[in-house]
Amino acid sequence: MAGGGGGWWVERYGPCVGMVMVQWFYAAVDMALKAAYGMGMRPIVFVAYRQGIAAATLLLASLAARGWDLRRHIAVGAPAFALLFAASLASATGQYFYFLGLQLASPSMARATTNLAPGITFAIAAVIGLEKVDLRSSRSLAKIAGTVVCLAGAMAMAFFKGPKLLGAVLVAATADDDWVKGGIYLIGNAFCVSIWYILQVPVCRSYLDPLSLATWMCFLATLQCAVMAFFLESNYLEIWKLASIWELPCILYGGVFASGANFFLQSWCISVKGPLYSAIFTPLSAVITTILSTIFLHEELHIGSILGAIAIIIGLYVVLWGKADDAKSEGLTILSNDSKRITEPECTGVKVECGTNLSVPLLSGNANANT
Repeated sequence: MAGGGGGWWVERYGPCVGMVMVQWFYAAVDMALKAAYGMGMRPIVFVAYRQGIAAATLLLASLAARGWDLRRHIAVGAPAFALLFAASLASATGQYFYFLGLQLASPSMARATTNLAPGITFAIAAVIGLEKVDLRSSRSLAKIAGTVVCLAGAMAMAFFKGPKLLGAVLVAATADDDWVKGGIYLIGNAFCVSIWYILQVPVCRSYLDPLSLATWMCFLATLQCAVMAFFLESNYLEIWKLASIWELPCILYGGVFASGANFFLQSWCISVKGPLYSAIFTPLSAVITTILSTIFLHEELHIGSILGAIAIIIGLYVVLWGKADDAKSEGLTILSNDSKRITEPECTGVKVECGTNLSVPLLSGNANANT
C-alpha cells in the first residue's frame, strides 16, 4: 500500500470524495442564494462580494506559498493583463447571468444548465478553427450530436415546463415569463463560460503561475462587477448594504467554500486523476440541487425540466466520450509535468494544456464557472 496509516485511503478514495464535496459545495451555494434573494440581495452584488472574498483568500494562499514575498510572480505584463481582463470579464458576466437566472428560475434548472459549457465550447472552437471537425469521424459526430442534445435539453427546460411531477409550491414562485427569462440568462452563462474556456489557450501561454493568476482574475472580476453594478442598478450606493444578517454567511460561504475551497479540491483531484475524471462528476451537483430544493425550498418539478436535465447530462457525456476518444487516438497525455493550471469562472481549478487542441478545457467541465 502506498503511504502509511490512512495514506492509501486518501490516494485511492480521496479524489472521489473530493469531487463529491465540490458538487455539494456548488449545490449548497445555489440553495443559500435562492433563499437570500428572497431577502432582497442583488445578483451583481453577490458576485462582486464573492469574487472579492475569493481574491483575498487566494492572495493569502499565493503569498503563503511564496514565503510572503510580494515580488515573486505577482506582477503581470501588458499582454497578459489584457488577456486576464478579457477572461475576467467573461467570468464576471457569466456569473451575473447565472445568479440572475437562478433568481428568476430555479436552483435545479440553474445547476443543470452548467453542463452546457463543454458542448458550447466545442461548437465555438470548431467555428473559429481551434477544434478539428471531421464528419467522417465518429468522434466528431459524437461531439456534434452531444452538443445538439445539450442545447435541445436546455431549450426544453426553458420553454417547456409540462405537467408537474410533485404538487409542491416553490417558496418564491416564478411566473412563466420569469422562468423563460431565467432560462435565457442561464444559457447566456454557459456561453460566457465557453468563451472563458477558449481564452485559456492564450492566457496559459502568457501567464503560468496558477495561484497569482487566480488572484488576479478574481480581483479584476470584483472591479468589473462594481462597474457593471453602476450601470445596472439605479440605487448604486444602497445595494451594497446587507439587508439581513443572513446574507453575510451566504457571501462568506460563496467566497471561501464555493470558490476558494473548490479551487484547491478540484485542482488536487485533477492533478491526481485528470480533468476527464473531474468532468464526469459535474452532473452530480444538478441531482443534489434538485433533491435539496425539492425538500427545503419545495420546488415544483415539471416533466419538461426533468427531461431537459436528462438530455443535457446525456449530451455532456457524449461530448466527453468524443473528447476522451480524441485524447486516446492522438496519444495525448492529459496529465504531464509541464501542464499549466488555471481556474474556472467560479474559481475552481481547471488544467489547460495549451498544445492539446482544447481537449482539456472541454474535458474540465464546470463551470462553471457558473458559478
